Amino acid sequence: MNESIKATAELTELVGWSMGVYLFVLMAISYYASKRIQGSEDFIVAGRRLGLGLATATLLATWFGAGTLMAAADEICAVGLQGAALDPFGAGLCLLIFGAFFAGPLWREKLLTLPEVFGRRFGRTARKLGAILMIPPYLGWIAAQFMALAGIITLFFDLPFGWTLAVVALVGTGYTMLGGMWAVSLTDAFQLGLVILGLIVLTFEALAEVGGLPSMWTSLPVEHRVFIPLESMGALMGFIGVVAAGALGNIPSQDVSQRVFSSRSETVAKRACWLAGGAYLLLGLSPVILGLVGRVMEVGQEQATVVQVASVSLNPALAVLLIVTLMSVILSTIDGALLAPASVLVNDLLTKEGETSRLGEFRLGVGIMGVVSLGLALAGENAYAMLEASYELGMVSLLAPLTYALYAKKKDGKAALASMLVGTFLWLGHYLTGKEYFLGFEGWPLGLCAMILSFIAYPVVARRQGEGDTPVG
Repeated sequence: MNESIKATAELTELVGWSMGVYLFVLMAISYYASKRIQGSEDFIVAGRRLGLGLATATLLATWFGAGTLMAAADEICAVGLQGAALDPFGAGLCLLIFGAFFAGPLWREKLLTLPEVFGRRFGRTARKLGAILMIPPYLGWIAAQFMALAGIITLFFDLPFGWTLAVVALVGTGYTMLGGMWAVSLTDAFQLGLVILGLIVLTFEALAEVGGLPSMWTSLPVEHRVFIPLESMGALMGFIGVVAAGALGNIPSQDVSQRVFSSRSETVAKRACWLAGGAYLLLGLSPVILGLVGRVMEVGQEQATVVQVASVSLNPALAVLLIVTLMSVILSTIDGALLAPASVLVNDLLTKEGETSRLGEFRLGVGIMGVVSLGLALAGENAYAMLEASYELGMVSLLAPLTYALYAKKKDGKAALASMLVGTFLWLGHYLTGKEYFLGFEGWPLGLCAMILSFIAYPVVARRQGEGDTPVG
């Protein structure tokens, strides 16, 4: 371990007590939330009773995860401002776009899960396929959060990484199973306050170490100050592809939709997306600055940039605040990310047509998602790569059919299936063979091209089907 971040016995004890108190409060809130659950609708969409404050807080807290604070800071430290294209810039735009075009129509549907809209517009087969395509990206996303939190804990405690992963998975899965969306919303609001406080303190302390923002900026290499690469068309197209993955990839996702479904009105749903998107871009400046500070400090790559910058900038008391902040950031993502695919698994894949899913089945679904994600985390993978892949899969397979489901005058089930499959197989074929560009042409972003062809596939197949609705299944 790097000497600058080696924990003293006193600091380790302080961190241990802080973690214990924090987890106790978290479980207490979850237990309180569980008392508000009377049935499946309370568990999945909080009885559709979230006001603007809770809806905004849970959107923002879920979005602002390890990918933003840890992986994005590492990427920015390595490549400069261009590393912010996916997260926070692209991801922040996603919430703004969702609020403008998708939140209102989806709220009016009174759904539990997003694949239900495919079923209503395109038939049972489209609903099942949509659910199957929606779940896998969450597994990598959850696994990345498990790995990030376990890595932080092992910095301070001499624990086996595998066992630490298991404990992290148990805690995150346990309190989500206990209180569902009510627990997610209330704990997110609590955690968000800690996150904002911690980020403000850490950012200002880090800037002080390098002489302030102007000094930091002038100390950066010229290439690290460039946000939009204009040196070649290939570089520009690559940048646009990454932004598109962040801005569009999470639109057809259950986690953001679930918060819209949980809002008490259409107006609340829209405004919560806009407020959370704006706040996300503002809070996202923190990992951007920390990544650039890390470059000026010339931190190594053996530990996370944020942790290394903090080890230089913070005294023990503020270091504890950092640890609690990181735990809040990650756990507030884990709970929502577990609940989303569990809801889809039970409601759209395991429940028979015409039946109503029971509360116990949804809780079991959360447990299944936790176990599978833990297995993926134990297998090992780069957190940023998993995050980027998760964004793109949703964008190429489900964005087009969701858009047509909400806005197309004619609904065609076979066209929707074609749209899903064209985007998925094009993207998956390239991804599995290690090709970064569409058909091998440098500068052609894979995800963006596959998404465009997915949009084209729907009208092509619909036209061949002729006029009228043709739902499948």
